[in-house]
Amino acid sequence: MRKRIFKIFVSVLIILTAPMYILITPVYAFSPWGDVIYQGIDVSGWQGNINYAEVKNSGIEIVYMKSSEGRSFIDPYFNQNYTNAKANGLKVGFYHYLIARSNEEAIEEARFFVSVISGKEPDCRLAMDFESFGNLSVEEINQIGITFMTAVQNLSGKEVIIYSNTNDARNIFSGELTNYPLWVAQYEVYEPTPNGKWSTWAGWQYTSTGEVAGISGHVDRNKFTNQVLLNTSGTIPLPDNTDKPIAGGTTTITIQRGDTLSRIALEYNTTVARLVELNNIANPNLIYTGQKLIVPSGETPDDTDGNSTSGQTIYIVKAGDTLNQIAASFGTTARAIAVENNIRNINLIYVGQRLIIPTNRYDLNHTLYKIRWGDTLYSISRRYGVPIATIVRLNRIQNPNLIYAGQTIRI
Repeated sequence: MRKRIFKIFVSVLIILTAPMYILITPVYAFSPWGDVIYQGIDVSGWQGNINYAEVKNSGIEIVYMKSSEGRSFIDPYFNQNYTNAKANGLKVGFYHYLIARSNEEAIEEARFFVSVISGKEPDCRLAMDFESFGNLSVEEINQIGITFMTAVQNLSGKEVIIYSNTNDARNIFSGELTNYPLWVAQYEVYEPTPNGKWSTWAGWQYTSTGEVAGISGHVDRNKFTNQVLLNTSGTIPLPDNTDKPIAGGTTTITIQRGDTLSRIALEYNTTVARLVELNNIANPNLIYTGQKLIVPSGETPDDTDGNSTSGQTIYIVKAGDTLNQIAASFGTTARAIAVENNIRNINLIYVGQRLIIPTNRYDLNHTLYKIRWGDTLYSISRRYGVPIATIVRLNRIQNPNLIYAGQTIRI
């Protein structure tokens, strides 16, 4: 009898206290900001040339595009993306990839970002993409982030937005940064999961392997709400005491674990040969974590289908391509392309890889010579009766005193 009374008492107690438990347990809803959803993409130099008429016809309404990175790198396709997207009636937004390691650097990057996009008229909030933290503490990350966001908003006169994956939104970003709208990245889910900081999302990047007409290869797909749109239109002003940056220079990056020259070349819209030339690299297959690397800033490759406008033809490898097929279509040889691009294995190329296609006057009419131990440009010059200056020019040799055994050159 006593046991029965006790069980009844416990059951009643649970029923009475359950609502209290529900009330004090935090529940974080995470839904889109508003009912209107726009289909969108975000692009950078990775996508190369884009046919925005086809993108528009496919149902895309908003395009976020990378404008800049750090304090000197301008995405080489930024101006082209902006002009063509606007011309086809798409709403555009700009994002900057932040790599600052101090508040001072954050302010410098904000000034650079705004100067790059000055004179242009975005439709969407200016976005901060901060996801490479190095050895920064959580406190430092948030301080740098808020410093950058505040500076961008003050310099541009436009509203801003933070881009973050779900993990960083949950575990890294906090405080004042959560006052800004969130553009969240989370893949392979039916809807983004709560992060405990934001109750709504302004944008959701739901895949990095999307396919859209007018774009070769994969592209990030997004859903955006009205919250990403700017409240006021107008062009971005150039910050006081700042010169408009010019594309075409260089910047320096630090090689990360797992990097290869091929991957870096693809990311910065250049070629392995160009990286080798800029950095005087003896062995393209030997780079190491922590090494500083000079990369082109804002160099736009020539037409990717092989139409050259500056004497250099660039081709982007497509699915099913082989080096022999590419060589045949351009009237050259697989070996000549391999030499031009420092490719060791002519059977190993990948989709999206950018190749310099050598012109006939350089490769088909010249001898290919593999350097041996003990060779110098002087000895090779004497052996073939070709001036050293010609060999240097043909092979874009930065340092005539630095050649290595196994390297293949044109003579």
